[in-house]
Amino acid sequence: MPSVMTSRRKFLGFLAASPLLPYLDLPAGWMAGRQDAAQDADLIASPMEAVNVFDFEPVARKKLPPAHFGYLATGTDDDGTIKANREGFTRYEIRVRRLVDVSKIDMSVDLLGRKWDSPIVLCPVGSQKAFHPEGEVAVARAAKARNHLQVLSTVTTSSVEDVNAARGEPVWFQLYHRQDWNQTRQMIKRAEAAGCPALVFTVDLLGGSNRETLIRAARRDTRQCVACHQGGNPAPGRTGRVEDADNRRRPMLAELVPGTPVTEIGTPTWDFVKRLKDTTRMKVLLKGIVTREDADLAMQHGVEGLFVSNHGGRAEDSHRATIECVSEVVAGVAGRAPVIVDGGFRRGTDMFKALALGATAVGIGRPHIWGLASFGQEGVEAVLDILRRELQMVMKQAGTTSVPRIKKEYVIDRQARG
Repeated sequence: MPSVMTSRRKFLGFLAASPLLPYLDLPAGWMAGRQDAAQDADLIASPMEAVNVFDFEPVARKKLPPAHFGYLATGTDDDGTIKANREGFTRYEIRVRRLVDVSKIDMSVDLLGRKWDSPIVLCPVGSQKAFHPEGEVAVARAAKARNHLQVLSTVTTSSVEDVNAARGEPVWFQLYHRQDWNQTRQMIKRAEAAGCPALVFTVDLLGGSNRETLIRAARRDTRQCVACHQGGNPAPGRTGRVEDADNRRRPMLAELVPGTPVTEIGTPTWDFVKRLKDTTRMKVLLKGIVTREDADLAMQHGVEGLFVSNHGGRAEDSHRATIECVSEVVAGVAGRAPVIVDGGFRRGTDMFKALALGATAVGIGRPHIWGLASFGQEGVEAVLDILRRELQMVMKQAGTTSVPRIKKEYVIDRQARG
């Protein structure tokens, strides 16, 4: 059967390119329908069929409405920083060692006093019920099944309490600040009361972003957005703050208690970080740090961890890959706190390179949401299994039997080599 399908696809490709096609008097849409059928035949039908995490993306694209997939896929401007994140890994080569006993591999890492089986972190992604009916709860169950750290977005479509219950222990809570400090404080206190051990303040979207791919995808979506979104088509992230047009599906925002507003003046600075630390017992981390200078300032302000991140290419259009930022952020931290990096990680080899450059752990966003959109909890688990298997394999190939053994000597920087 595979050979038959391959032959059919080749024939359809030949026919589509043939100059005779306009003269065949085929019914309208005949060719497009068959091309779609041929493409569908290439899609995996179950998580177990996936060879790598990329296999989940076309399934997610097929299943999701255009605007929802556009929200997931979009970067900023022409998506150049998304491309840069992926291309950045080609700057580094892996320098492998031989004849090391690799029969036992330990992938565990320590983050803020808690040991995890793997350095792979599930990064915060908003509005997960836009991708699957169970949303963040399905991801939490997958994280529990595979024992991974999960970070929950402020714009979650499931409450922190429900996610913690599904996870079996409290997750980390990611924070987008509000223009009203009273509301920001309420969210912080709610996450703290739910037992969340860490607060991850995102700082890379304070200037907003120009999400052209999302805008174009929304224009192709024929559904009536007002059915789900009061006020019509939302534009998340574009202004640099969470909009208040319709928060019905965002329990962390919809359930804020009215009170006397304390309006923020300007955008957050390092003084805001101090205010966060004075407000909560949770560990405070910053997400979106990409320079040595800011890493050092974060340490001076008592920040307990950093995420090297450009929001998966959705923040500034710097065209600078996060993998290329790791070394200088690690240098700025100087061993004072853990450094987690996200942005374009799709392979075990990508993760190995980041760990070799000094990262403590590695975050994924889109890959686990591809899995969620494709097959729910099972899809997320399959994505995690694939990445763990790939990372374990490259650790064995390189002769590194534990994460602390993955040192800078195991990578070569092409640019430094000339």
